[in-house]
Amino acid sequence: MQHDLTLSRAAALDHLARAIPRTDRAYAEGRNTDRGPEVQPSTTALSPYLRRRLLLEEEVIDTVLAAHASGEAAKFVEEVFWRSYFKGHLETHPSIWTDYHRLVAEGRHRLATQSGLRQVFEDAVAGRTGIEGFDDWASELLHTGWLHNHARMWFASIWIFTLRLPWALGADLFLRHLLDGDPASNTLSWRWVAGLHTRGKPYIARAENIRRYTEGRFLPSGLDENPAPLDEVVPHATLPLPSPDPLPGGEVALLLHLDDLHPESLPLGSARVVRVGGLLAHAPGAAESVRRADEAAMADALVRASARFGCPAELVTEGWSGALPVVTAWAPVGPSAEVLPEGCRRVRRHWDDLVWPSATRGYFQVRKAIPTILRTREEAAGAMPLVTGRTSAP
Repeated sequence: MQHDLTLSRAAALDHLARAIPRTDRAYAEGRNTDRGPEVQPSTTALSPYLRRRLLLEEEVIDTVLAAHASGEAAKFVEEVFWRSYFKGHLETHPSIWTDYHRLVAEGRHRLATQSGLRQVFEDAVAGRTGIEGFDDWASELLHTGWLHNHARMWFASIWIFTLRLPWALGADLFLRHLLDGDPASNTLSWRWVAGLHTRGKPYIARAENIRRYTEGRFLPSGLDENPAPLDEVVPHATLPLPSPDPLPGGEVALLLHLDDLHPESLPLGSARVVRVGGLLAHAPGAAESVRRADEAAMADALVRASARFGCPAELVTEGWSGALPVVTAWAPVGPSAEVLPEGCRRVRRHWDDLVWPSATRGYFQVRKAIPTILRTREEAAGAMPLVTGRTSAP
C-alpha cells in the first residue's frame, strides 16, 4: 500500500476491478498472511475507499458475487459485513466513542506525569522496543499509512499485553496514521483485541503464529502469551437506532462529509439539490498523509456532485447554504457526526437500515442475517455489479 494512494471514485472502481479475481477461496486461504510492505497484500486493500464510501459496501459485494459463486466468496463477503457491523455497533453504543476520548485524554495525562510509561510509549511509536516484527510494523505504519490486518492485531496485542500501554493511545495512533482509519472499525477492533468487546476473550499475539503468517520473516521473543484480558466496570448501554430525519421537498443544499462521498446514489426523494458543500472533519491529530487523502477524496466527490446535480460544489464556508435546508448522508458516530450543523436533515442508506439493527451484540447476529439481507436487497432493487466508471448506484 503506497503512501500517495489516489482516492477518487474512478481509482476505487479500478482497484475493485483488479481485486475481484482475488476474492474467491484464495482470499479465505491467504488473507492472514503478511508478506511485508514490498509485495502486494494478501487482502484486497479496498478499505481506504470503503471508509469514505467512494465505494459502497453493497456494490462491492454485488460485484464480487457476480464474479464468484457465493460459496467461493463467502469469507470476503463476511469481511465486508464486519465493517458494517462495527458501524452499527458503535451507532447503538455511542458511549464507547465518548469513553474512548476520555481514555485517550487520561492516557496522555499519564504520559505527561509518568516518565517510565512515556519512554515505553515513545519507543513503541518510534519502533525502538527491540521486539522483532513490532518495530517493523511501527515504522511501516508511520511511513506508509498502512498495515496488513493481521499485523494490526499482533501490534495491538503486543502494545496492550507485552508493553502494557493504554489501549486507547494505540487506537489513537492508528486512527491518526492509517489511510483507512475508521472510527468504528478501529475503536472496536482495539477493544476486541483487549478483551473488552467480546468480554474476557482477548486476542493474543503468539510468536509462532507471527512466524507462520509472516512466512518466517519474524519470530519475536519475550511476548506475554498468557495475559489477563482488560476489563471495564460498567458495560456500555445499547441504545435504539435514531430515526432518519424527514426529507424536505423543493430546493436543498447537500452537505458532503468524509463518511459518505457517493452523493450520486443518496436517496433524496423529491428534494432538488441546488448547492453542494464539503465538510472536512479529519480525525483529531490526523497525519498529513491522511489529511491529504481526505482532501483528495472530498475534491473528487465535489466534482462529481457538481456534475450530477448541475450546481456549484465547494468546501463549506460560513453561510454557504444560505436559507436553504441542509441535507446530508447519515454520519455514523465519529468526527463528521460531531460537527454536522444543527438542524441538518440526515439521510440513512437502505444498506445501513438492513444491517445495523442486527449489530447490537456480537457479530454472529449479523453473520446469521447475511442471506436475508442480501435477498432483501435483491428483491427490493435488484443487484447490478459496478465495475466500470459510471457513477450510478447498484
